[in-house]
Amino acid sequence: MYAVVMEAYLHGVSTRKVDDLVKALGVDTGISKSEVSRICADLDEEVAAFRGRSLKTDSYPYVFLDATYCKARVNRRVVSQAVVVATAVRADGNREVLGFDVGDSEDGAFWTAFLRSLKARGLHGVQLVISDAHEGLKAAIGSVFAGATWQRCRVHFLRNVLTRVPRGNAEMDAAAIRTIFAQPDAEHVHSQLDMIATMLGRQFPSVEAMLLDAKEDILAFTAFPVAHWKKIWSTNPLERVNKEIKRRTDVVGVFPNPEALLRLAGAVLVEIHDEWAVADRRYLSEASMKTITTMTKEVAPTTALTA
Repeated sequence: MYAVVMEAYLHGVSTRKVDDLVKALGVDTGISKSEVSRICADLDEEVAAFRGRSLKTDSYPYVFLDATYCKARVNRRVVSQAVVVATAVRADGNREVLGFDVGDSEDGAFWTAFLRSLKARGLHGVQLVISDAHEGLKAAIGSVFAGATWQRCRVHFLRNVLTRVPRGNAEMDAAAIRTIFAQPDAEHVHSQLDMIATMLGRQFPSVEAMLLDAKEDILAFTAFPVAHWKKIWSTNPLERVNKEIKRRTDVVGVFPNPEALLRLAGAVLVEIHDEWAVADRRYLSEASMKTITTMTKEVAPTTALTA
């Protein structure tokens, strides 16, 4: 019975429907919301073990960071709580959920503490960090992952750009900007951005300034293998993870406390992590991932000489 209740809880079944399910299984008294929470508290140990596992065994060249918001009661008030999530691509091309946490906001101190906890667990080999341009997150990445490159999510950037143009121009301007990412190699990608910036700048100077100011950040992916570009130039893979978290948490609505939110979000992420572990295909091929190691070895002597 406990297993049935926990499984229903993890799949986003409402408390009322869990109560109906328990009655259908022969328990005439049903089950209360508080009893469901008490039973599912047994998940805390599993979630805590997952969050504390060692990351020393593998290296993680690509790390994705993002957050989503859910409601929880804190000091008798209903407030938004940030669920921050880190996923990564290992050196063998497989994906993992590295960690997650719940906090009051996405400020720099919270992100820094979260990223330091990943480093303390052994996270290493990070070469590219993909995220949006949240100021607190940017600062945390710069301080914790010194030496790694930051890729600004192209999808978030495009949304920011389109807020600067009239609605009637949005579709055409978005199509023009997307041509930057349709080029076959790094040289053409960079030259296309310059051309598009000049073209759009005739009518919208602020858009030209945005493109040129963000050039190095939104084109950071070009320093990596072309076969990886579509998988590393945005946080879209993590957006799908966040949607699954929201799908499950929306059923609850308001969590009684942040710990309950961490429990459900954590259990969902453990499930996603396990699905990735048994997937038939790698996120990126192992052969293509080896080219990153080769690139690093080639760049290392130049870096040392510059230093």
